[in-house]
Amino acid sequence: MTRNRKLKQIVDRRAAVTAPGAANALFARAIEESGFEVIYVTGAGIANMHLGQPDIGLTSLSDLVYAVSSIADVVDLPLIVDADTGFGNALNMYQTVRKLERAGASALQVEDQIFPKRCGHFDGKDVVPVDEMLGKIKAATDARQDDNLLVIARTDARAVLGLDAAIERAWAYGEAGADLTFVEAPVDAREMAEITRRLAKPQVANIVFGGRTPDPGRDHLAEMGFSLVLYANATLQAALHATYETLWALRDHGSLDPVADRLSSFDERQRTVRKPHWDSLEKRYALVAGAGRD
Repeated sequence: MTRNRKLKQIVDRRAAVTAPGAANALFARAIEESGFEVIYVTGAGIANMHLGQPDIGLTSLSDLVYAVSSIADVVDLPLIVDADTGFGNALNMYQTVRKLERAGASALQVEDQIFPKRCGHFDGKDVVPVDEMLGKIKAATDARQDDNLLVIARTDARAVLGLDAAIERAWAYGEAGADLTFVEAPVDAREMAEITRRLAKPQVANIVFGGRTPDPGRDHLAEMGFSLVLYANATLQAALHATYETLWALRDHGSLDPVADRLSSFDERQRTVRKPHWDSLEKRYALVAGAGRD
């Protein structure tokens, strides 16, 4: 089964399947090794980890394509890719979908913020007119080569125009061809339940630690009927916290002893990057080369 068809089956279950975020191939390997079914390629994570910048629209399409292709090369799980606003107008959206599908995306999340966008849990957001977003959704569905590639239409209107307007936008985006819809940043469980009650398309929830949306837990989200639950930057936040602790230990103690119990072992690190696999390939090709010399 292809990754794209596998993701469609996951979405159809409406079981609030957890999609941890990865900003690079190493985190993606850890997610796969941990037994998850799907990976979310996080735009905010790429901005933070690759550029050292906030999620305010500074990431380019080239940055994203490189990250997606690197991740797709080392994992077998379906990739849900944060494609932001498509990096411009409907024509840019068409090009974005073509490039990201070739890079290995199984789903593309596109949103209705003005360009350049910003994190959905930041202040100061604004949204484009509905008609503009409808054109982008049409461009996205036209551009995909495989009909199993999913288009996820996200609206950030909740923070700008209110919940009713956001749900109305999500409904229109579904009618225009989006396979899933995603109302960003509801502020409580009541709003989350309202979203799934009023929208027929499969829905996405986004849980940001420290953000505006509470975390009701997977069981409750499944009862509400969400298909996917993004934890876009949980691994990034965990890694950043551990990095500071490690650096402070080196600064203050000149040793890793205070944090040794919180460091990945050498063997765990090599297993995650599949060094035994590469060792076996090296031996295989050395034998072939030796046989050729004989």
